[in-house]
Amino acid sequence: MKLSVLLDRARDHALPVIVNITDDDLTKPTPCADYDVSALLDHLLHVVVEFQKLAVKQDADFSHTPNYPQWRTQFPSETAKLVDAWGQPGADEGIAGNMGMPAQTVGGLALLDLTIHAWDLAQATGQRFEPDTEVFDEVSNLVTQMGPTAIEWNVFKAPVEPPADASPMEQLLARTGRDPRWSA
Repeated sequence: MKLSVLLDRARDHALPVIVNITDDDLTKPTPCADYDVSALLDHLLHVVVEFQKLAVKQDADFSHTPNYPQWRTQFPSETAKLVDAWGQPGADEGIAGNMGMPAQTVGGLALLDLTIHAWDLAQATGQRFEPDTEVFDEVSNLVTQMGPTAIEWNVFKAPVEPPADASPMEQLLARTGRDPRWSA
């Protein structure tokens, strides 16, 4: 399935989570220990903005994360731009900017962040999140492919043992080093 279609589906599943985040939620902890809800929203929106550049083979800057005070309006519009950027001819071909990786893999990383961080934000704010089936399959494949490298780059923590009755999503989260049954 085309990457832009998967990104659009991931966006469709993430938007309801983002829309339902309240001002009271912004200081709540998240499964990402370094981020509260506000900081994770900034991080995710920054990823969305920078991965638009990577789709057009420009360099991305992840050296700092700006504050996005207008995240409520920016998230829908910037994720639409992300989908559009990765839907352009050639976006998923060649090497993506300064990441020095195949563009298809880099676009997959945007898909991964959009999916996993939507779960993180849902958990932190007491919402339910289930990814699209095809998105889940693609993200799961990417986690398998990127696992050791992602740990080395501190994108994932070391895998944790999922509960014996873990769902496929919980198993995936455990492979990224998350507690799949995390709660505040």
